[in-house]
Amino acid sequence: MLTFEGKGTSHQCDGSTRRDFLQVGTLGAIGFSLADCLAAEAAMNKKNEDRACIMIFNLGAPSHIDLFDMKPEAAAEVRGPFKPIDTASSEIQISELLPMHAKIADKFSIVRSAHHKGAAVHDSGWQMMQTGRQFTGGVNSPHTGSVVSYLKGRRTDLPPFVVLPELMGRGGGGLPNGQAAGFLGKSHDPFVLNANPAEKNFQVPDLLPPKEISSVRLSRRKKMREIVDETVNDFEASENAALLDENFASAFRLMTSKQARKAFDLSKEPMEVRERYGMNRFGQCCLLSRRLVDAGVRFVTINTFLTVFNEVTWDIHGSKPFTSIEGMQAKICPMYDQAYSALIEDLADRGMLDSTMVCNLAEFGRTPRVNPAGGRDHWPQCFSVYFAGGGVRGGQIVGASDPIGGVPADRPVEPADIVATIYRSLGLDPQTILPGPGGRPYPLVDQGHHPIHELF
Repeated sequence: MLTFEGKGTSHQCDGSTRRDFLQVGTLGAIGFSLADCLAAEAAMNKKNEDRACIMIFNLGAPSHIDLFDMKPEAAAEVRGPFKPIDTASSEIQISELLPMHAKIADKFSIVRSAHHKGAAVHDSGWQMMQTGRQFTGGVNSPHTGSVVSYLKGRRTDLPPFVVLPELMGRGGGGLPNGQAAGFLGKSHDPFVLNANPAEKNFQVPDLLPPKEISSVRLSRRKKMREIVDETVNDFEASENAALLDENFASAFRLMTSKQARKAFDLSKEPMEVRERYGMNRFGQCCLLSRRLVDAGVRFVTINTFLTVFNEVTWDIHGSKPFTSIEGMQAKICPMYDQAYSALIEDLADRGMLDSTMVCNLAEFGRTPRVNPAGGRDHWPQCFSVYFAGGGVRGGQIVGASDPIGGVPADRPVEPADIVATIYRSLGLDPQTILPGPGGRPYPLVDQGHHPIHELF
């Protein structure tokens, strides 16, 4: 039997490899020519190229043991106060705190064996989970969305990469949060909303029509242009001037775009749709993310919360100002459950789910044992993440943790593997080489890390 082989392998949706599939005898047996195979592969690659991603970042880190990887047979100090419930998938049980998740569990798959070796501080985990790397040696790796912006560019007047509603705030470690383009340059930083879409008369600060711009702001923009026009030729030919030109053109294009204003205009949505998502900051950000992807944005990151300080978040240490495990029940989970389920159902109803990966990430998990204050502390040794859409087969569990949720027991997954999975969904080769600092070659994903092929 004649076989076409290459150096690497890639996995098909059924778990077989390209190498397996390209055996000529196999192709003939199913009446499929090599030309048919290559045409089908080209069509699939084009489909992946057109996909978008919505990254929901659960800032503060949810308790995997109380939500996605429950341990009902463990001792009380491990299993916590909540019970698991059955779902729309026979493979998945999740917490009673997420009943709307349970109804759509056939559409998402959970990875229960995520872990990393970074410090147990929020901003360290933020870096690793959004870029696939820990920042070292003064090198800030680019956010996944910034890489998509660099490699694919914009599709419309809208930016290719958007962060809602604001960039992450303080995490306690004083480290960069990973939500920037790093060495790829500021032109690939995200467009940041910097507004609460749940507020009455919501407007995007940097999206006002020219006639509504104050004289102060208009003067500032004019002076920025005059800097370029009046300086020496050497500066005009420099990279800084080119970047200033590019950023000015991009900002002006966005500011004057009817398409952009329409995409950000939540008043276009029926009130029952807005209420289905929840009339709160996170719910309306989820709705806005759907509108932005539908309008051509390639990558949207939603920060569930903005900081672990000054508001109740997933950071459930128990002692004040933090909440307890039970504190999730009153406010956090109902809001989160409603908005996520609305987003997935809405994307599915509109035929957008296969073309939009929705990944729910966090910086780490929570300690296997409840602390004396009735909460759980930081735990990067094991946690859960989950994926829907973008080619992901729903209703699955990938990997497993040990009996107390302390460490992976099967199929350990690291941040670089998670980032590679996102790239795989979007049709990007994780081994693509970027121009790194000092011109050094910089692969999207470090060697030895691969997409979680079981998801596809």
